Amino acid sequence: MRRSTTATLAIVLITAIWGSTFFIIKDAVALVDPVDFLAVRFAIGALLPAILFWRPISRLTPRQWLIALALGGVYGLAQIAQTIGLQTTAASVSGFITGTYVVITPLIMWAVFRSRLASAMWLAVALAVAGLGILSLNGVMGGGVGELLTLVGAALYAVHIVLLDRWSRAMDASALATVQLVGVAIVCGLAGAPGGYQIPADSTVWGAILYTAIAAGIVTMLLQTWAQRHITPTRVVLLMTLEPVFASVFAILFGGEFLTARLLIGGSLILLATVLGSRSDAVVTHEGAGDNRSPATNETTSL
Repeated sequence: MRRSTTATLAIVLITAIWGSTFFIIKDAVALVDPVDFLAVRFAIGALLPAILFWRPISRLTPRQWLIALALGGVYGLAQIAQTIGLQTTAASVSGFITGTYVVITPLIMWAVFRSRLASAMWLAVALAVAGLGILSLNGVMGGGVGELLTLVGAALYAVHIVLLDRWSRAMDASALATVQLVGVAIVCGLAGAPGGYQIPADSTVWGAILYTAIAAGIVTMLLQTWAQRHITPTRVVLLMTLEPVFASVFAILFGGEFLTARLLIGGSLILLATVLGSRSDAVVTHEGAGDNRSPATNETTSL
């Protein structure tokens, strides 16, 4: 099998793993405070990479440490907003709303850095707004706080991508990723400090923590680092638009959710918007914004 084919399959697997986390985390945060869940998850998620990549980490300058921690802080705020929102939002809907970061990112580039958007990007914005509008009609969304928080999380993921592009050039990817994960753990730890910490006692919660920290964190980080060397960034981002599809499939099959007409139509419009938004020519005068959204590999992830 050609390496490009193997890399493509690896990205699809990564996207499926990320999609599976939505219903898993939704079930977990019904039993434990979402911020406590995130603090433990990212503390574990940062530990192994810190051991594996200690050498490049030790070569970071104080300024690079501050940059990486700041980037991790933004990503941590996105995680907090998204995870709290997931408490009152269907996992399938959360996946589609989160995917709008692909559309929001070029809008930030346009608004802040005066990047000129291609017509396809404006069409993507219109489709995303229409999709969100359909999801909010008397049903799966209901216009609640949870959905708004999820959208805030998507916007913060977009901010993270823009800052990552502006601040992280010439930094070792593994060191940057690991220190960002440390930053996420610190932000989540500080956010949970005022109310005190609740150590998860339920085995289901610990299973979710270990799965999201190891399988959806460390394993996908290493897989994506390898895969992106063998296929183009554009293909990677297009494949990652499958994440909300996987999120919906897993939520329906294993999370007790149902496929409704609004979810199908609204989700399809948002999916189409994310595909258009991830096109390499969506921003005409673009200085190189990152393609993905997780601190792990200059990239999305996910929950």
